[in-house]
This record gives sequence, structure tokens and C-alpha cells, in this order.
Amino acid sequence: MSYAAFTTRGMGLVLAAATVALLSGCAKRDSITVGAVPDDYRTNHPIVIAEKEQTLDLPVGASDRGATASQRASLEGFLAGYDKSAAPVLNIVAPSGSANGVAAADAATDFAHIARKNGVPASRIMIASYQASPEEVSAPVRVSFLAMRAQTDKCGRWPDDLLETSENKHYANFGCSYQNNVAAQIANPADLLGPRKQTPIDAANRETVINIYQTGESEFDQNVDF
Repeated sequence: MSYAAFTTRGMGLVLAAATVALLSGCAKRDSITVGAVPDDYRTNHPIVIAEKEQTLDLPVGASDRGATASQRASLEGFLAGYDKSAAPVLNIVAPSGSANGVAAADAATDFAHIARKNGVPASRIMIASYQASPEEVSAPVRVSFLAMRAQTDKCGRWPDDLLETSENKHYANFGCSYQNNVAAQIANPADLLGPRKQTPIDAANRETVINIYQTGESEFDQNVDF
């Protein structure tokens, strides 16, 4: 074997040994890094789709006779989230035995009328009562229905000392409020399951946009609503 061939072979062995050493070092470093990655807050506080009761409490004064303007506005806003296609049961529960019992019963009847005007089927409206204390002068009428909502668990879980960071993991309550806020902002929970069907294009608006592009004009020079 010539000196050049021996040298080439020796260099090859050295490079191979160095490569193995580097790979073993990388493997060791990766295992340490992976073991130190904190838990994912999305795993600790997952957003799930489940049936949840939507409630609205409307206080009623003892001297009221029927629904007030503010109660009507609040109820109509609340019913905006009622799914007319699913048509869940709308429960209207008025206090009984309280100082405002008569006024609450009248208000509950008006609430049912308002609900019908807002698209709730009459057959899906249930009026009931609950026992209230005689001392209560403004016991509320509760309006509720069940709906599918995106939600997560309740926040405020502190099982361990917040200063305990030896494992380099975040605390149990980390990310909970963020996940709750995201879930509350989701109008259609089905969006979490998959994309919606694409809507048809606006052919007239598309032609206008293409013309602007071809002429080199700015959309501010055209009265175009994008």
C-alpha cells in the first residue's frame, strides 16, 4: 500500500470517528433538551366542544308590571345566540314566594312573548318557577337554553408552589385564561372541527379588481368595496 493510499485511508477513519462522536454528542444533547421542554398549555387546558347551558338572570322589581325596556334589550341580545335550526328548549324560571313574585310572573309571560317574536318556537318555551325567600324584593327571572360551545376547564388551579421550578415546567394554571378567552371568541364551534364550504366568488367585483390590476390604478382611485 502506498503512502498516499495509507494517508487517505487514515484520514477517512479519522473523519468517520469524528462523525460518530459528533452524532453521539448531538443525540445526547437532544435528549437533554427534549426532557427539559415545558408542558404544552394546549394539552393542560384543551379547548373542547360540548353542550353548555347559556343563562341570563333578569332582576324584576316588585312594582314592575311586565318586561321593562332594559330587560327587553338584554333578552333580545341574549336570544341572538339561540340556534333556531337546533331549537333547544328555552327555560324561563320565575321566583315564587318572594315579594316580587307577581311582578316576576308577569315579566316571565312577557319574556316568552319576546322569545316567540325573536324566532323561538312556542313549543320550545318552558315556563317554570323556583322557590325564593319572602325577603327578596328583586329575585331574578332566569332564562336559559343549552347550546354547543367551545370551552375549556375552569382556571385557578394551584396544586404546587409557584416557585418550584426544578423540573423547568410551567405552573398548572399557565395558559388557562388565554385558552378560555380564545374559546369565548369562537362564534361557530364547528370551525374547530374543519373548514367551512367555500362561498361563491363575486364575479362583478373580481372583474373590477382585475381591471384595476391591469390598468395599474390604485383601489383608492376607484370606489371599490373590498
